[in-house]
Amino acid sequence: MSNNSKMKSTLKSDDVEEWLDLKIVRPLGYLWTLFFYKLNVHPNTVTVLSMIIGGASGFFLSKRADTTEGIIYNIIGILLIMWANLYDSTDGQLARLTGKKTRLGRILDGAAGDIWFISIYVGLVVRLFPQTIPFTHIQWGWWAFLLMATSGFLCHSRQCNLADYYRQAHLFFLKGEANSELDNYNQQKALYQQAKWRDDPIWKFFLFTYVRYTKVQESQTPEFQKFMAAVRQAYPTQLPQTLRDDFRAHSLPLIKYVNMLSFNTRAIVLYVSCLIDMPYLYPLFEIVVLMSMFFYMRSAHEKFCKQLRQNVEARKY
Repeated sequence: MSNNSKMKSTLKSDDVEEWLDLKIVRPLGYLWTLFFYKLNVHPNTVTVLSMIIGGASGFFLSKRADTTEGIIYNIIGILLIMWANLYDSTDGQLARLTGKKTRLGRILDGAAGDIWFISIYVGLVVRLFPQTIPFTHIQWGWWAFLLMATSGFLCHSRQCNLADYYRQAHLFFLKGEANSELDNYNQQKALYQQAKWRDDPIWKFFLFTYVRYTKVQESQTPEFQKFMAAVRQAYPTQLPQTLRDDFRAHSLPLIKYVNMLSFNTRAIVLYVSCLIDMPYLYPLFEIVVLMSMFFYMRSAHEKFCKQLRQNVEARKY
């Protein structure tokens, strides 16, 4: 097997990979994967390292880029995010290579990105706080906090949450349940209720956050939930290949939006806006451009799920 084939064996699917990831991030991540594999490092350890590295970026991005020193600080912050993202790729590739795929790993992987961006948003608030709002004489002050809170909690988290869900749904129909991480709220709630605080408080806490995560995913996708309920009732053991193919045909055109709502697109905008010392452009991009994309993607996905549900109920597969 060639090195390229070995690298591709650690990926989820070409369907859900961006060009930038396939050409740069995944190959570099694979080199790190081999390095950690030789050292017998667990994928979850790599995830924790990515949290620490990405979390440190906020300090460097809190500095203005209006001096040489400030630009250097921003470049360091950007490099830390890139490094953390490489490790975010590495942990999944390492898990697939070693077979060490765990629910805790899935939860940690989702938490890693949150930690990076919370640090980044805090850094940008600190950066903007003493500055004036463009074209006014008003100091940003707490308006910077409001802008970042709106961008982070109301937009960014919803965008990444739904993008992750649609990616897992696509993989579920493409490769089957064993090769997907399409979790549901009821299952995760049952696991949470079974876990005991006194036995494993850390695991209990992670389950608590993940239960909320899956609940939000399902609340945003009512037609998909109806479709999945119809699918499970009609085909409890095995899905017809025609249904799998039909879902993929409808889902694949939306994967480009799934990817743009994930990391690379927003990261590039973040890098540029920080380097030109206009960091407020980044949250505005998330609020205006990415939220418009979010609503379009969700509407299109819900529409075809309704159509497929009707086909399932009519026994057309």
